[in-house]
Amino acid sequence: MNKSELVDALSEHTGITKAQAGEAIDALFDTDKGIIAGALGAGKRVQITGFGTFETKERKARTGRNPRTGETIEIAATKTPGFRDGKGLKDAVK
Repeated sequence: MNKSELVDALSEHTGITKAQAGEAIDALFDTDKGIIAGALGAGKRVQITGFGTFETKERKARTGRNPRTGETIEIAATKTPGFRDGKGLKDAVK
């Protein structure tokens, strides 16, 4: 399911217009101004009971190897977004 199909499904399920459904989806999932991305950027966790939890995970700095040259390189520490599914979502997928 892509974004336009998600907008159509939300519109049909809730009875709101497709434009309103698109705005709602953008408000949640937009990478620049979205609620979830904003909370993760601020170091917060977004927990939706039964669905899952969005949170940032920190990767420590580590030593890697360039596969082409075999040279050892230092890989900097990074923050990455993560999602852990909830029991309700797991049960729905079964």
